[in-house]
Amino acid sequence: MIREFFTQRLKRGLVRRLNNLKIASMAKQVVKSEPQPSGQPVVFFKASTGIDDLSWNSGFHLLASWAFRLQGIPVAYFACNSGMSKCVLGTNRDNPHKEMPCKSCVHQSKTLYAGVRSDDFSRLGKKATEVATTSRVNWFDFQSDPQLKEAIENFSLQQLMTFEWLGIPLGKLCLPGLRWILRIHHLNDDENTRYLLREYILSAWNVAQKFSKFLDETNPRAVIVFNGQFFPEATARYIAQKRGIRVVTHEVGLQPASAYFTDGEATAYPIHIPDDFEMNEEQNKKLDDYLAKRFQGDFTMAGIKFWADMKGLDESFLQKASGFKQIVPVFTNVIFDTSQPHANAVFDDMFDWLDLVLEVIKEHPETLFVIRAHPDELRVRKASRETVGGWIESNHLTDLPNVIYIAPNETLSSYELILKSKFVMVYNSTIGLEASIMGMAVLCAGKARFTQYPTVFFPQTIEDVRKKMEEFLAAEKIDVPAGFKRNARRFLYYQLFRTSLPFGEFLEPSVRTTQTRLKSFELDELVRSESVQVIKDGVLEGGDFFLKE
Repeated sequence: MIREFFTQRLKRGLVRRLNNLKIASMAKQVVKSEPQPSGQPVVFFKASTGIDDLSWNSGFHLLASWAFRLQGIPVAYFACNSGMSKCVLGTNRDNPHKEMPCKSCVHQSKTLYAGVRSDDFSRLGKKATEVATTSRVNWFDFQSDPQLKEAIENFSLQQLMTFEWLGIPLGKLCLPGLRWILRIHHLNDDENTRYLLREYILSAWNVAQKFSKFLDETNPRAVIVFNGQFFPEATARYIAQKRGIRVVTHEVGLQPASAYFTDGEATAYPIHIPDDFEMNEEQNKKLDDYLAKRFQGDFTMAGIKFWADMKGLDESFLQKASGFKQIVPVFTNVIFDTSQPHANAVFDDMFDWLDLVLEVIKEHPETLFVIRAHPDELRVRKASRETVGGWIESNHLTDLPNVIYIAPNETLSSYELILKSKFVMVYNSTIGLEASIMGMAVLCAGKARFTQYPTVFFPQTIEDVRKKMEEFLAAEKIDVPAGFKRNARRFLYYQLFRTSLPFGEFLEPSVRTTQTRLKSFELDELVRSESVQVIKDGVLEGGDFFLKE
């Protein structure tokens, strides 16, 4: 086991070095090939898309910026050079005071920008019109603000969470990243947590100051950032939008090796589907072919394949279920996921909803409730420290005869379970969208990507959620509006085949599939890429970032 670990580590290191050599070589080709740029620059912000390897989002950032430069669009990179006392990806949750891995991170970033002029605009003293005509990278460092540091030194966690400084909600901007790296939602008011949040606030303020100055000197037409949830990107987005500058965020798309770009918040996945859009025979077949694979467990998300061998409902499950009037599955989410700030529109958080579900479970012994934990709760290097399993144990749910708990690593088929159910309950899981496509009644408790269209039952108050639960449990038959299935299919089709911009010609999974490596290609192939042209049109012309049919 130890030998295998070190072999894998050596292989990953070798692949990374070879990949970096290829990146640096192509980056220098871009410098030689780019024409004289004109017009206002597009800013590409880099702080939270990797430490010592090429992440998928770093790959999208790099390829899109190369393509812009090759078409004469000036690019201004704003990149971290030990610019935060603590950053999200560099934080060691078990040892918060551990030094940041800045050396390897900055080395990786400098590889991406090989050959690009590195300027500190403040020292150059050039006017915005002069620096806007050449692609370059500005490296921001960290300078602590003594006045701010003293102001927050003795704050409680609650005070830090709601803290504002000169009109900027620094505490709020830092919370999603803090919850993500600690792998919890309910933060402990202890010194380690307060220390991290203080350092994040100081670092966010440094980003705000440095980025404000950078915007003054570059006067960009748009800013492009990773999803906008971690505090560096959230702060940059906040500062830019305050000035009326357009901000585009990006995330990994739903298809393998694909990206999603949007004017809104990428983790909320805003999509505008024309009212008159109806799927034709070819489009329906395309979606059905995808769903057929997914229902068999043949799919990946952000490079992760969750179900290697999905299993059907076994005899013991069916025997137990036969003793109940009806089955209701309860699908949960990962509590620290960056989708959760959007989801918590009705309830304070997912566990607040589960507490209500528990009350209903106890009142309905005739119903078998199957609580399914999300498979991502146990993802390697990203395992949650506030889990549904922990909630189950603390509330003694396994003592209740009408509850079955399905752990994250169990490969039982959710789709077979749905087919045997009275209705389905979800917080904001995508399984709710799929269940709606299957024709099932879905009761959603959190704001989800798909609730922007009528696809599921989504009550807007806690009391209405409870009433709808009771109504569905008592009903002989649940009438599902016909529009739910239609809208669910349209939404998923758009997610898969219109908004997921393919980059598989240029990127492929690395040794660790959550990372990527550059393929060999000609620069004109990148420029001609439909995905690149969609991004260019979206950024420069206000397009919708959709692939054409």
